[in-house]
Amino acid sequence: MKGPIMRALSGVAAMTLAMGAAPLVAQGGPTDADLMNDAKSTGDVLTYGMGPQAHRFSSLNAINSGNVAKMVPAFSASLGGEKQRGQEAQPIVYDGTIYVTGSYSRLFAFDARTGEEKWQYDARLPDGIMPCCDVVNRGAAIYGDKIIFATLDARLVALNRNTGKVIWNKQIADYKEGYSATAAPLIVNGMVITGNSGGEFGIVGSVDARDVNTGELIWHRPVIEGHMGTLKGKDNGITGKLNATWQGDLWKSGGGATWLGGTYDPDTNLLFFGTGNPAPWNSHLRPGDNLYTASTLAIDPATGVIKWHYQTTPHDGWDFDGVNEFIPFDATINGKPMKLGAKADRNGYFFVLDRTNGKFISANKFVMQTTWANGFNKAGKPNVIPEGRPPAPGDAKGKPVFASPSFLGGKNWMPMAYSHDTGLFYIPSNDWGMDIWNEPIAYKKGAAYLGAGFTIKSIADDHIGALRAMDPKTGKIMWEYKNKAPLWGGVLTTGGNLVFTGTPEGFLKAFDAKTGQELWKFQTGSGVVGSPVTWEQDGEQYVAVMSGWGGAVPLWGGEVAKSFKDINQGGALWVFKLPKS
Repeated sequence: MKGPIMRALSGVAAMTLAMGAAPLVAQGGPTDADLMNDAKSTGDVLTYGMGPQAHRFSSLNAINSGNVAKMVPAFSASLGGEKQRGQEAQPIVYDGTIYVTGSYSRLFAFDARTGEEKWQYDARLPDGIMPCCDVVNRGAAIYGDKIIFATLDARLVALNRNTGKVIWNKQIADYKEGYSATAAPLIVNGMVITGNSGGEFGIVGSVDARDVNTGELIWHRPVIEGHMGTLKGKDNGITGKLNATWQGDLWKSGGGATWLGGTYDPDTNLLFFGTGNPAPWNSHLRPGDNLYTASTLAIDPATGVIKWHYQTTPHDGWDFDGVNEFIPFDATINGKPMKLGAKADRNGYFFVLDRTNGKFISANKFVMQTTWANGFNKAGKPNVIPEGRPPAPGDAKGKPVFASPSFLGGKNWMPMAYSHDTGLFYIPSNDWGMDIWNEPIAYKKGAAYLGAGFTIKSIADDHIGALRAMDPKTGKIMWEYKNKAPLWGGVLTTGGNLVFTGTPEGFLKAFDAKTGQELWKFQTGSGVVGSPVTWEQDGEQYVAVMSGWGGAVPLWGGEVAKSFKDINQGGALWVFKLPKS
């Protein structure tokens, strides 16, 4: 997740509801058991990812490859106002209400049958927030009588889901140091699990667990070597080993933001969080592998202790990050049933690991080219191409090198989906490259900490975006759909042999999950960069998605972004179903 450094945003939202804390009233609602069962329940959508493992698969098949061409809008609900950009949220659906977050840290409750707004909450954002990558928010979490989301000034807010009144409001980190928060929270065993954003400012990535009822901190786990974790207010061991892969004091501003949130696997009782880029981007200023940046971490949810790690881009020099979601799944490989996990990384490789211990199984390229490495060895280490790394700059701008994928990634934040029927992963990917060079830089608290420059470039005449179906057992791409503009939205797959995703051109599209044939599309009026969901209501199946162009591409895409400068911004929830016969 990258975007231009934004030091001040004028016209920030004012609250439409009183800031005073509302009394905590037990009104019932989703429980821990309900959240863990979300992947199997079809009458609601309770978690980001449609289940703690975030498969984004629904068994519903009333809408299917044979009739999806007849699907029509049920209603559309506007987010209103002037803040119409970057609607990357996934809806939450419960008890006749659809909850969606909007840009500029807003949360809306809409009637799931009519689209009528029930209430709206606008966070009171300070002028000095510094979100690197647009004013987006990716979703909320629901628990009991609460709906919870993070804000751009690095706060976590719990609202009464029926009224929108504040129950508690807690600071995650100091926005004046470059911290922010955009991910949907994860709730496990009565704890709200969150990460943080701000890797371009030399912050320190971390994962926190808070009491869902009070917001009080339970444990804190920094993800950069040398930093002390806490459990119930007491020291709980440093992360890694001091100066093992960082020199001097560089670990103190090492980056590694956990900005996409995480997944949870009930089978192994592990949280999986990806970590972001090391700081600064200029890799020559920080020799070593720079753990635990650009990695996947397995964390004990009870204590915050890291159980294993796997680094996808050691000593990252391209801002490839490693924050992409890690999806637990089971498969039989070479006759052996295994508990696995998959990750489509920014660096262009699709990884399969043993999720019980982090052991490397395979890495296969899912993009057109990877100029930084030509594969991974049996030990799970990349075969790095030395001339593909931007050289040291000296006292001025260094020599540019061409690198692919670009730092915006073979796959950025947009979540992939895993079908229980086909056994395939559906990856929203992009084929592009960049000229990148290093520059001198020194750390200053609250200031941009890059030490690099770049220009994004196209590498294909007919597309940038590509929705790809990959077999995790073989690493083979089974089919692909190419899109002229970059793909920047999430994916949904269903028991109806369907795959849904959106495009910046404004379309929500449905594809045959087995063949990739496009079966249906609808123009929403603005770019679709949100994640679609589906549920059953009153005996009918519904599909919903947010529409509203924005995010990192129009801000950081350079010449590539100019190709799509005429895409209109927007802010609307679209809901679809089959017409009644």
